[in-house]
Amino acid sequence: MNDRYIPGTTLEYVESARNNAFSLIEPVLRATGGLTLSQLSTLTGLGGTTVQNWIKRGWVSSATGKKYSEKQVLRILLINMLRSSMKLDDIAHLMAYVNGDVEDSSDDIIADIHLYNMLCRIIFTAEENGAFAPDALRALIDSEISQHSAEIANEDKLRKALFVMVMGYHSGRLKCIMDEVLEVVLAEESAGSYGK
Repeated sequence: MNDRYIPGTTLEYVESARNNAFSLIEPVLRATGGLTLSQLSTLTGLGGTTVQNWIKRGWVSSATGKKYSEKQVLRILLINMLRSSMKLDDIAHLMAYVNGDVEDSSDDIIADIHLYNMLCRIIFTAEENGAFAPDALRALIDSEISQHSAEIANEDKLRKALFVMVMGYHSGRLKCIMDEVLEVVLAEESAGSYGK
C-alpha cells in the first residue's frame, strides 16, 4: 500500500507526478472548466464549509459559477498541505508574503502552479533522501530555485517561504504518524486497564 500522497490532496503518489504534481489535476480542470465544491472536497478531503470559510476570510478567491479554477484549487492545496502543523492565520500571512493579494496576480513572486510544483518536488526529494535537516533542505531549495529562477521575481523571499512550507508540511506528516502510534498506545493501555 502506498502511504505517500500528493501534498494537499487525497491522491496517492505516482512517479509520473514527480516533476509536475499538478499534472494529475490539470486534465480534470480542463475537461470540466473547474471543480465543483463536491469534487474539490473529494480531491482534498476538506469539507465544503471549510473551503467556504477560507473564501469568506479572503484566503481564496470566490468560485465563478460554482466552479473552482486552477488558481483557486492551487491556493486551497497549498493551505491544506500546511494546516496540520500551522495556524491558518500564519498560513494566510505566509501566502501573502509570497503572493500578496489573493485577487491580484501582479504582485506574485511566483505563480501558484510553479510554487506548488516546486514545493512538491522539494518534498518528494527530501522524503526520498531523508533530507529534512535544515542544511540539506536549504541545499535542495537553492537547487530548485536556481533551476527555475526565470519564474521567480524575488528568490530570497521564496527561499525563506519554501523553507517554512517544507518544514511545515514535514511537521504535519510527523504529527500524523505520531497520532497514529499514540492511538494504538492509548487503545492498548485502555484494553490493559480494563483487563485488570
